[in-house]
Amino acid sequence: MDGAHDMGGLAGFGAVQLEPNEPVFHAEWERRVLAMTLAMARPGQWNIDASRFARENRPAEDYLSKSYYQIWLAGIERLMAERGLVAPEEIEAGEPLLPRKDVPVLKADEVPAMLRKGGPTVRPTQAPARFAVGDRVRARMMHPPTHTRLPNYVRGHVGVIELLHGAHVFPDSHAMGQGEQPQWLYTVAFDGRELWGEDGDPTSLISVDAWESYLEPL
Repeated sequence: MDGAHDMGGLAGFGAVQLEPNEPVFHAEWERRVLAMTLAMARPGQWNIDASRFARENRPAEDYLSKSYYQIWLAGIERLMAERGLVAPEEIEAGEPLLPRKDVPVLKADEVPAMLRKGGPTVRPTQAPARFAVGDRVRARMMHPPTHTRLPNYVRGHVGVIELLHGAHVFPDSHAMGQGEQPQWLYTVAFDGRELWGEDGDPTSLISVDAWESYLEPL
């Protein structure tokens, strides 16, 4: 979807401020938000793409006014509310108030195995790849109303296939509960001036991973 989260390549947001020796978390509550996001996926039965969409799908003034982990917290609140796992009064109180039965729980001793397992997205496919390394392609000009992984700043622009990654879960359908629908995934290289015209750095090359349906042959 088009939204405030898709700010790559946009001017007006200032320079990226690097923080020397930046810690993984700036406060204990950030650590807890990450833990809750991982743990609640078990009873909530959502996937990583649905989780991303829950964070992206909010008004610009809301998204831009929140810090990174505040956005994560808002996303998990939405996912839990949609599935009846939390009520507004519980969010307000910061503690469970309503009894619930048969809710799967991720126990502390199960966490290391879950993290080691991860969530691989590679899937088998019988379909041949439509593109090959060296092919020139155009990123589709698209404005889907839901989740997508194609950045706005490459849409409509021409690049060259650099790598083939096999077939992977298609995030656009996965986020909406419409199945994995695996597609071939490619790395596409775009020249800086192709993306930003004469203002672009002629020495820059930007690589973007793109699913097959995001691309058109030239």
